[in-house]
Amino acid sequence: MPSSPIDVLACHLEHVSLTDPLTDLLDLPALAEVLDTVPDPRSRRGRRYRLGPLLALSLLAVLGGATSLAKITRVIAGYDPHLRARAGLPGTAKLAASTLGRLLSRLDGDAFDTATCGYLASLAACGPPSDRTPLIGLAVDGKTLRGSRTPDTTVHLLAATRHDTQTVVAQRQVEAHSNEIPAFTPLLSGLDLTHTVITADALHTQHQHARHIIAAGGHHLFIAKGNQPTLHRRLKALPWREAILNDRTDETGHGRREIRRMKICTARPGLPFPHAAQASRSNAGDVGSADQAGQGSGLGKRVQDHPEHIP
Repeated sequence: MPSSPIDVLACHLEHVSLTDPLTDLLDLPALAEVLDTVPDPRSRRGRRYRLGPLLALSLLAVLGGATSLAKITRVIAGYDPHLRARAGLPGTAKLAASTLGRLLSRLDGDAFDTATCGYLASLAACGPPSDRTPLIGLAVDGKTLRGSRTPDTTVHLLAATRHDTQTVVAQRQVEAHSNEIPAFTPLLSGLDLTHTVITADALHTQHQHARHIIAAGGHHLFIAKGNQPTLHRRLKALPWREAILNDRTDETGHGRREIRRMKICTARPGLPFPHAAQASRSNAGDVGSADQAGQGSGLGKRVQDHPEHIP
């Protein structure tokens, strides 16, 4: 394999019309300005460089393959002086890996996530909403940060990611000895949920989550499982046999053929979940097998405008 990722990236950019490199650098000062909003943990006395340019260039170094503090400082030192100047860092800047490491370890992680996710959301933003604006899918899911294990705990993050662009638009750290549920509402509180459908796993099928999403102008598509026994039982009692087949997929992979079917049914009045207008049910099975491989039920508001299938 080549040691440089340039050839690999070029294969994925064949359909992109390249512009003047100097024009492309205009985004770097904007990124540095956004990262300047992160609270600076350093003392005012003795600061030599702005925080925003340091973080922006460090971010570029990591995206370029730098995996240690020493590599990050070497990459920054190897940047063209004009590029460093465009970012707001003096061309003669000399960085020490230990100093950069102390700075990064003291940053407010939530503030950094807010700044970077806000910047990515602005890049992925569509035009002004209208009556014909399609719904945008936003998936909320958690993950454990790789390499963060300590004798006491690990760092667990909850993120909101767009379905279409896979852009992380919000992210928060889940408090130690807690779970994702208390972090759900704070994660979405700073986002405009208009024309947005929030999807999440069964853990987040909570009444307060649904109320927050609807109050913010959004829609929800949640999965109902055994953690909501009454709701799950009421959903199973809906007239699924009479419901028409809305979608069917037939896929072959891993040596087997799998068929998935989905039905949508109007929710009956009195369903024990706020703002539930429709329910959907999907099942999957291997051809030649008498038993279904799995099935689940979901419910949401304005599901008919959203093509996402319930897993």
